[in-house]
Parts: sequence; C-alpha cells; structure tokens
Amino acid sequence: MATAQKAPAGKLVADNRRARFDYEILDTVEAGIVLSGSEVKSLRQGRASLSDAHAAERGGELWLLNVHIPEYGPANRFGHEPKRPRKLLMHRREINRLIGAVQKEGMTIVPLRLYFNERGIAKLQLALARGKKAHDKRETEKKRDWQREKSRLMREKG
Repeated sequence: MATAQKAPAGKLVADNRRARFDYEILDTVEAGIVLSGSEVKSLRQGRASLSDAHAAERGGELWLLNVHIPEYGPANRFGHEPKRPRKLLMHRREINRLIGAVQKEGMTIVPLRLYFNERGIAKLQLALARGKKAHDKRETEKKRDWQREKSRLMREKG
C-alpha cells in the first residue's frame, strides 16, 4: 500500500528520519501550512525540527503540533512562538480520509519532510502510519544491517 517515495523538487528544510524507524508508513500526502512571515524567514534559513511532531484533528481541521520553528532574530517583537499549532491546508476529502483512518483504525499522522516546492511555497509531506512494536523495530534493524553487509560483500567480490 505504501507509495514510492519521490524527492521534493524544491529545497528540503527538515526531514523526520526517526518516523520511518518508529512507524510503518502506509500512505503519504502533501499539505500546505499556514505560516507567519517570520516563520517563513526562519524556514528559508533551514531551521526547523520535526522530531516528536504529529498532526491531529481539531474542529474538523488538521493541525500540525510540536513542530519547532525557531524565532527569526531580525523579526524582533513581531516574531512567533516556536512550537505553536499550525493549520494544515488540504482538500476536505483528504482531511476526512485521514481523520477517519485515525479514528477507526488507530493510525497516526506524522510529518516526514518539510520543504519548499519549485514555486517557493512551504509544503509538508505527511504519512498515514501505524506504530511499530519493539520486535518490529528489531526486525527492521536486522534487515538494514543485512542489506549493508550484503552490499559490502558484493563490492569486495565484484
């Protein structure tokens, strides 16, 4: 069910590598974010953290929680709160599908990447994910180690 990952066309700001280890990624979607001017300036400097971030439903809308976008120094008193909730912009049908999966199937919506697209607009790649158990994480680690070892052996022989 997971789709092939294609790299964003624009500038990558933040990548949530931990999400792929902690969650089984089932589906991905792209969403826009409502940002203030100082947040955009801070993102253009490449400053953001997606660790511990997730999306949640509030009043029929999706909100991005726990994303840390540090204050932009020159913005001074017109700055922003670094961990404020940010509204996600998506089509109503997509929002309903994601909210339904979270409520019915106990899934989680986690951000994978924060980037600027080719038009310079901040976008977020979200994943519909299911949490992995400890033994699943160990299995993933074993597979990764075996692939690394296998490629090392193939390089040495050929």
